[in-house]
Amino acid sequence: MKIALVTGSCGLVGSESSIFFSKKGFKILGIDNNARKFFFGKDGDISWVKKNLQKNIKNYNHFNIDIINYSSLKKIFQKYNKKIKVIIHAAAQPSHDWAKDKPFIDFEINAKGTLNLLELTKSYCPKAPFIFMSTNKVYGDNPNFLPILEKKTRWEIKKNHRFKNGIDETMSVDNCTHSFFGASKTYADLIVQEYGKNTGLKTACFRAGCITGPKHSGAKLHGFLSYLVKISIKKKQYTLIGYKGKQVRDNIHSHDLVSCFWEFFKNPSKGEVYNTGGGRYSNCSVIEALNLVEKIAGIKIKRKILRQNRVGDHIWYVTNMKKFKKDYPNWKQKFSTYKIIEELVKEHSK
Repeated sequence: MKIALVTGSCGLVGSESSIFFSKKGFKILGIDNNARKFFFGKDGDISWVKKNLQKNIKNYNHFNIDIINYSSLKKIFQKYNKKIKVIIHAAAQPSHDWAKDKPFIDFEINAKGTLNLLELTKSYCPKAPFIFMSTNKVYGDNPNFLPILEKKTRWEIKKNHRFKNGIDETMSVDNCTHSFFGASKTYADLIVQEYGKNTGLKTACFRAGCITGPKHSGAKLHGFLSYLVKISIKKKQYTLIGYKGKQVRDNIHSHDLVSCFWEFFKNPSKGEVYNTGGGRYSNCSVIEALNLVEKIAGIKIKRKILRQNRVGDHIWYVTNMKKFKKDYPNWKQKFSTYKIIEELVKEHSK
């Protein structure tokens, strides 16, 4: 049986990938040590996802190991070698705030862990496409120097700018403030590209904006929409951090993202980069997200706005997926921000 190796298999993207590829006939090797509980406490605990995967996916095999542990990873690659037909690398330390306090651990997970997986892929299953879950934070705060205007509920780019339809892959990753998280993910992004261009591995970096969906265990330091909805449904106060709460996020549902992975798997290339997100089809400001939750759930949300923004945080970020859509014209986006929030409200109202 063909095998998909999925790191971070109990996280949002990893679990969605495990379910999606299992339905395509793959045996799943899921690697996840529930590090989110260590990062974010009980709100980040994803042990429940592991139980669901083991219950609902017949050919799901779980490995409770850390991706920085090369020898443990090597045993898996040695055992399954060329039977592994795709690697989906979604494991990461995902928080700006957490990385600032613990930069060594952040870099080991995001950078060294990625390098470990690339080397093992090259050695044991070099024909398997390597799909890397990157981030739009590789662009640092460069988006904040775009010409933007303040609107009633959001910041918005000037209509005549070349990025009016969203930010594409031509934006520079240099000469900007990244945050420690952004820096470690940028290293990983670049080394994935290098293995594609230098060693011939079929690799792709998917630089995503806000990824979300009902399987997301949103926590205060990570998981914007999921955490916002969870706090709102519990009738707790939500804190908007900087930019008057008008900062714009594009939101892609995990199913839409993983369907991008599937398209790449079917027709992979070497050292590719794709900006991946909700785009003009699915985006909102934080204020607009709160307003949508109030409308959909029929509640009133307590709000507090802090003046100081997070380091490297984007004021306005909307993705342009023109490049991916050109390469993979059969891909279709299904979930708008409204539909995403409807799902999240339903999930957190149980």
